[in-house]
Amino acid sequence: MPRKVIALVATGIALVTIVLVVVLWWWGTAGLSGKELVTARLDALRTGLSIGIGGGGVFALYLAWRRQHATEVGLVQKELDQADVARAYELQREVAEHNRLHAERVAAATEKDAADRRVTELYTKASEQLGSDKAPVRFAGIYALERLAQDNPEHRQTIVNLLCAYLRMPYPPPGDENDADHRERVQELEVRRTAQHVLSSHLRPAAGVTFWGEAQEVNLNGATLVDVDFSGCHFGEADFGEAVFVGTANFVGAAFTRLASFNRVVFEGFAQFVDVKFDAGFFVNATFHGTNFMNAAFRLAQFDGARFRAAVRAEVAEAHHPRHGGSDRPGDYFNTAHFRELGNFRRASFDAGVDFSDVTGSGLEFGGACFGGVTKFNRTTILAECLVDDGAGQFIHAQVSTGDVATRSTWPENWVVGEDGVITERPVETSASD
Repeated sequence: MPRKVIALVATGIALVTIVLVVVLWWWGTAGLSGKELVTARLDALRTGLSIGIGGGGVFALYLAWRRQHATEVGLVQKELDQADVARAYELQREVAEHNRLHAERVAAATEKDAADRRVTELYTKASEQLGSDKAPVRFAGIYALERLAQDNPEHRQTIVNLLCAYLRMPYPPPGDENDADHRERVQELEVRRTAQHVLSSHLRPAAGVTFWGEAQEVNLNGATLVDVDFSGCHFGEADFGEAVFVGTANFVGAAFTRLASFNRVVFEGFAQFVDVKFDAGFFVNATFHGTNFMNAAFRLAQFDGARFRAAVRAEVAEAHHPRHGGSDRPGDYFNTAHFRELGNFRRASFDAGVDFSDVTGSGLEFGGACFGGVTKFNRTTILAECLVDDGAGQFIHAQVSTGDVATRSTWPENWVVGEDGVITERPVETSASD
């Protein structure tokens, strides 16, 4: 409250007190005299002053209350002001944090764009090098792609696809040294071997930090592969359909986690599939010149129409099977293999004999198959069917090409080889209760 107002109120209280004392002094003592007059005037003075002092006290209390209220209002206002300042500071901090994060995002996006542009530039340059007509430039392109894939995991499948596409390009291996393009073919052979090596070396878990992952899909359909070594490699989905394997093909210890297609493939040399793990292995109408599937494991196996011919070079086959010798040595090996589901060898042709000893699993189907060499089913107790329905109500029997082969082979217990070479199955014995 302003001081002027307080002064006016105090003056008013004083005037009222004076007027009241005067009124009581004269009106309250009228008609009195002597001692009574003195007493009455003292009472009037006392009453007027009491009223005046009481009014002043009330006003003083009002002023104290007002001052206290003003102080409390001030404190509340101060707290509100402090809260406003805190909110303003927090808002300022949030704005600053937002700006910082935005700047970081912009910087990261700029950096990523720059990195992506650089990857694209390197990829484009390497692709151009791979298409060069000069072998050293193609070498540089392959190694540039390898380095790019190693540093950028998200681009590995793309680079695998590019290397596979290069290997799928038509390629006639070197022939006569007098051919005009013999030198170019020899150089291209070395380039392709380098591409094969780069591809296989990064598909092996044993490679450690340079392993590109088990989910890599490999499409080498129709490719010409020379002395390829995929031993220990892990594949996702793999398509080798109609590929031609020149020289040896080494898949020892490999693993195929999804479909592995070798349909209509031609192995011109010895093919090693020892200890290979197949989810689904398809070798429909494939052609082998000596192979070894020893201890291989199949969930699903299809060898329908496959041709197992004699090894191209006897010394090569003997090197892969030193413990098997003599004229009774089969040309192809499936011993100790495991077929979780039915192994289909319908219409397969084993020209050089085959070893199915110690095979385990659900069963083997050989309807229409032809055994042209020494065949062994030693200790193989799973059901081996030699007769199948061709789908038109006709039954196809497996057969042996010569009687001599039949006498030198060991067959499943439920097979009977006739003099004409046709294989039939023994009747399944049933109990009397059946």
